[in-house]
Amino acid sequence: MKKIKRFIAAVVFLLICAPAFAGTIRLSSTIGPVDAGIIPLLADNYKAKTGTEFVIEKAGTGATLEKAKTGNFDLVVVHARALEDRFIAEGYGQNRRDFMYNDFVILGPEGDPAGIKGMKSAAEALKKIAEAKAPFISRGDMSGTHVAEMKVWRAAGISPDAEMDEWYTVFSLGKLGNGPTTIFADKRGAYTLMDRATYLTRRSGIKIVPLVEGDPILLNLIAAIEVSPKRFPKVNNAEAVKFVDWLCGDEAQTIIKDFKVSEYGEPLFFPNSDEWNKKHGK
Repeated sequence: MKKIKRFIAAVVFLLICAPAFAGTIRLSSTIGPVDAGIIPLLADNYKAKTGTEFVIEKAGTGATLEKAKTGNFDLVVVHARALEDRFIAEGYGQNRRDFMYNDFVILGPEGDPAGIKGMKSAAEALKKIAEAKAPFISRGDMSGTHVAEMKVWRAAGISPDAEMDEWYTVFSLGKLGNGPTTIFADKRGAYTLMDRATYLTRRSGIKIVPLVEGDPILLNLIAAIEVSPKRFPKVNNAEAVKFVDWLCGDEAQTIIKDFKVSEYGEPLFFPNSDEWNKKHGK
């Protein structure tokens, strides 16, 4: 009789606490949104609704996608379209969905030795930096930020080489993320290409400032991609799909829209799901 009662009590407990056993999503994310706090906040809000647990690891986009190729993650959050498309084409991922964006800016010392302040073209600004041989810091790690930087250098018709060009430095710890890279550039009094969220969250402790912004080439699209269950049958695709659907819905998109606006006076990220844009006529 005691065994039966314990069994019934255990069943009742499981039924009452069912959300807590809703599963776990293993998420590999680019570093910036994790360090800024938006990914942990979204995960916490979803967990509160569903009981779903999260294991979140962060790395540059290139490293994030390579880690996901092991099948040890269910979902990736990344921001380098060429690398994302290759990841999907090679059969590792599926169902890429945009869900937020911000932009990159070119930061530099207020004295602006290269004279780029206020330029409308990011590519022309990088040309002036190269011509002036002004110090420039790169993450150099095939992260989304590094890929975006190299895209602008290509538009400028320049291929900087850290071994040949003394003014161009690849930060040896760039793989640690945009925050450490920004601090390193600040200490060097150098230029760098950086996402706006990183600048806003670090600006009280640095002297370098945004000098070039607003060029469409600096747009930073952030997407979620499911790791393919066809390639890796053991991934938790069912929970990943539910979470991405929630990310693209009104509740999560509003969280993104309002994230730390009151603290920094401007958005760190903008909602960008198809559902949100359709509803708001974008």
